[in-house]
Amino acid sequence: MSQKNYLIRSPLYYAFLRFLSNKAALISGVILSIIILMSIFAPLITPTGYEEQKFLINNLAFPSWDHWFGIDDLGRDFYTRIIYGARVSLSIGFVAAAFSVFIGLPLGALAGYYGGTIDWFIMRIIELFSVIPPLMAALLLAALVKGGFLSIIFIAALFGWVQVCLLVRAQVLSFKEKEFIRSSFALGASPMYVIFKHLIPNSISPVIVGFVQAIPLAMMLEAGLSFLGAGIQPPLPSWGQMINIGINFMFFYWHLALFPTLALAITVMATTLFGDGLRDALDPTINDKN
Repeated sequence: MSQKNYLIRSPLYYAFLRFLSNKAALISGVILSIIILMSIFAPLITPTGYEEQKFLINNLAFPSWDHWFGIDDLGRDFYTRIIYGARVSLSIGFVAAAFSVFIGLPLGALAGYYGGTIDWFIMRIIELFSVIPPLMAALLLAALVKGGFLSIIFIAALFGWVQVCLLVRAQVLSFKEKEFIRSSFALGASPMYVIFKHLIPNSISPVIVGFVQAIPLAMMLEAGLSFLGAGIQPPLPSWGQMINIGINFMFFYWHLALFPTLALAITVMATTLFGDGLRDALDPTINDKN
């Protein structure tokens, strides 16, 4: 009589299988990885620097074999500008998302664990940020701090932490009555020990999801501010800034508006679908059918 060998698999193993079964998330992850690698190795895959005006004689030239995305109005290779624009947008997205986690993680843990007055106060702050239009508030703040790379990161993180905080709070609320938490208290553990040693480590899945979902929000905010002239300033390239310039030529030189718009749309969509795939894969309520 044959005996089956049962292997004990990690929850991450089944999460990985669920992620692989999500074709949209998998393809989005591949696209996002390619865009990230291109932005990292931009100096190696671009013919010129992003501010070098080497083609003034051929300015506004259409895409060709020598210039894949054409040449902009100042004689700069537009493919180079798009690639370096990816570096700027992704840098802002990742750094702002990291700061969002840094703010939202402890606040969500405190709100979920202590409840009462602390939870009420944090939830009122979240409601305040939820009713304020992010772009309008960002425009006001950008005008006060005169834009710039660090300013946009601060503004994006200021609005990005809310989602992370809510995800962590919900996770802590579901875990704080578990048996292992009560056992920790019975053994004399302090509330801070329980929060940082048990509740926060068990909230890593929603934190990862919140981090990934905060990236496209920061990128769209940066693009919106740059489009309106309150974000990244020339000569540093930004997709929103390039779209703003491109719409002035779009009826005759279509490539100046089309390529940065496509780059922004593809990157934001890929990041969003990848984040949705991670959320579905890491969701502990999904029963594995295998």
